[in-house]
Amino acid sequence: MDNKLLDFKNVLISNINKIHTTKLGEDRIKKNLNISNDVVNYLKEKIINNKSLVYKKGKNYYCEIDSIIITINSYNYSIITAHIIK
Repeated sequence: MDNKLLDFKNVLISNINKIHTTKLGEDRIKKNLNISNDVVNYLKEKIINNKSLVYKKGKNYYCEIDSIIITINSYNYSIITAHIIK
């Protein structure tokens, strides 16, 4: 794996406790992924999974795993959205 990508993943994992979302974000993600789980914990598990790919584009981190893409603000670690890759 590219060292830069590994660095982004390590930064995200080292700040895993800061990852959060808003009520609107939670509702949007539940609808997009068709889940009823605790959204933040569900997505944290996806992020720390060995198979996840994390990269940064602009001000956001993107995490891809299991046909899902998660968008996270790189400044405040807020999950903006998550959706199924088509």
